[in-house]
Amino acid sequence: MVIRISNLTKVYRRGDAPALDDVTLNIPHGTFGLLGPNGAGKTTLIKILSTQMDASSGSVAMDNFDLVKDRAEIRRRIGYLPQHFGTYPQLTAWEFLDYMGILGDLHNKRERRARVAEALNAVALYDARNRRSGKFSGGMMRRLGIAQAILTDPEFLIVDEPTVGLDPEERIRFRGILGRLSSDRAILISTHIVGDISSTCEDLAVLNRGQLIFRGSPAALISKADGKTWEIQVDEPGFEILSQAFHVVTVNVEGDQMHVRMVGDNDPPANAKTVAPNLEDAYLYFMGGDIDGELAA
Repeated sequence: MVIRISNLTKVYRRGDAPALDDVTLNIPHGTFGLLGPNGAGKTTLIKILSTQMDASSGSVAMDNFDLVKDRAEIRRRIGYLPQHFGTYPQLTAWEFLDYMGILGDLHNKRERRARVAEALNAVALYDARNRRSGKFSGGMMRRLGIAQAILTDPEFLIVDEPTVGLDPEERIRFRGILGRLSSDRAILISTHIVGDISSTCEDLAVLNRGQLIFRGSPAALISKADGKTWEIQVDEPGFEILSQAFHVVTVNVEGDQMHVRMVGDNDPPANAKTVAPNLEDAYLYFMGGDIDGELAA
């Protein structure tokens, strides 16, 4: 499946700045990253793509189906995991997915049971199938959310802020699950966490203030910070000076010294060491002050 977004605009109230401003974008088969700071328009785009909201103008097509004219058909082809996913806590994982399968028109009991088992296996929750979901950890809940999203075998999977609040181990596990699921469908991962994109996506787009400002590979975005990324060790007064002239990516404190990684266009101090940029460096450099304080690994 290929998703074609053409001149998409969304204005919530007359006179307001558009939440989406003439966005044109193709999302191909595989894992696609949608990156941007809070308020960039990511949630608005997701709500439109998942048929929860109408655009003010523009169009969306999924293969040969139009989002407006063929809404029911498109809904059958979409799986969606919202950022705030909830279950019925008194139901076990199996009971919850079985119920969701009924709501998803899986009325043949044998077929539905097979799909529930397949979905639980895909997210490594089969052994926990008889545990009440209300007892699940945050990571297990996110995995159960993916299981319900893939239950009807969708061709297009939309995942909103998939790893927010997860510990590092669950975050890595979740990214691995998404990577495996991308072999036979299109997956859109919307996030402000750069690590979710760098480890799973071959292609990405960056939204800011409702506008599409970058579309390409992670490598193409990284190249924008070539020769603009440095590491340096400074004391606290030195850090205060640097933070006024550069975008600080990371700071590690060692006694009275700070090991600083930074990006920017200014000339660095003579003792700064040029380093190869990563996606986090490039994103911060590309976006500048619009995302200061929002990066997460």
